Amino acid sequence: MPLNRYLTLGRSGLRVSPFCLGTMTFGEDWGWGSSVEDSCRILDAYTDRGGNFIDTANIYTKGHSEQIIGDHIGRHPAKRDRLVIATKFLGNLYRGDPNGGGAGRKSMVAACEQSLRRLQTDSIDLYWMHFWDHLTPIEETLRAMDDLVRAGKVRYIGFSDTPAWKCAQAQTLAHFRGFTPLIALQIEYSLVQRTVENELIPMARELGMGVTPWSPLKYGVLSGKYTRANRETVDPGRGDGIRNHLTDRNLSIVEKCAEIAGQVGATTAQVALAWVQGRPGVTSTIIGARTPQQLEDNLGALDITLSPEHAVALDEASAITPTFPQSFLPGTRTVVHGGTTIDGESREPWDLSPASDNERW
Repeated sequence: MPLNRYLTLGRSGLRVSPFCLGTMTFGEDWGWGSSVEDSCRILDAYTDRGGNFIDTANIYTKGHSEQIIGDHIGRHPAKRDRLVIATKFLGNLYRGDPNGGGAGRKSMVAACEQSLRRLQTDSIDLYWMHFWDHLTPIEETLRAMDDLVRAGKVRYIGFSDTPAWKCAQAQTLAHFRGFTPLIALQIEYSLVQRTVENELIPMARELGMGVTPWSPLKYGVLSGKYTRANRETVDPGRGDGIRNHLTDRNLSIVEKCAEIAGQVGATTAQVALAWVQGRPGVTSTIIGARTPQQLEDNLGALDITLSPEHAVALDEASAITPTFPQSFLPGTRTVVHGGTTIDGESREPWDLSPASDNERW
């Protein structure tokens, strides 16, 4: 699947590439990341391959990520109009200012204006709430986002890193009150992080939100460069932040990816990315790169096909224990089916149900 094999995002008509270019590493203002020159080369390499979906945030590299995108793309209408530019609000760039961040109207509108200025564009194609602000009523956030859409400053909206119950509440309120609905959900999702399958993924699929996973390689754990032999000597720039994820379970997953990579002629990272992109509910996986070479390697995941047997092997290697009520509900199907077959699913009769009409009260 090439980058220009576009997909509609959630319950909308917005067409996006199967891999979204994440730009959190654009700019060296955090002490690491890509130079301006490398960032521009990565942007060009991505768009030259037909990629059209770019993700950033107001706080990434202190706002420099947005500025790089604006300087290289936003100021050129012919480039900008062909791309779907997504950014996020909520992060506070102003120490000492309680309204410098959050999901309230004052903060959101100010953040939007600042992002538009840095991106050098008249509108943001997809505006994300970066994560849940428990201090702000969701009604205020939704109404303010809807006002930005009606003003033409935002085209579509989505939530990132927010509990499933809050997303469901927001989507229901949006439909009930005629606000702009959410079309996408951005969450961490990978072979290492599958807990989102308990609530968030089913919620998104039911309520029309296309899923865009972030950290599909779990900070590089699934890249293949970490093994049991070198896990104590990881990149000092990552330190304990990545060392804590180099568990026996996770390294077993890496080893299974490497095994399958050898069978399909791919890299370990490409297998991990292909697995995520093939999951139910996923529309566009967010990939990051510090160099054009890393980008090319990641994009190679679109060229490989995992067999059903490979997918099952990866599922089994990374399996998680369901939480309640998912852990309970499968066992109730015998109570519901009455010993019949429904939608191709057969169940034996429940042992405690009446065996005949004469046994019913």
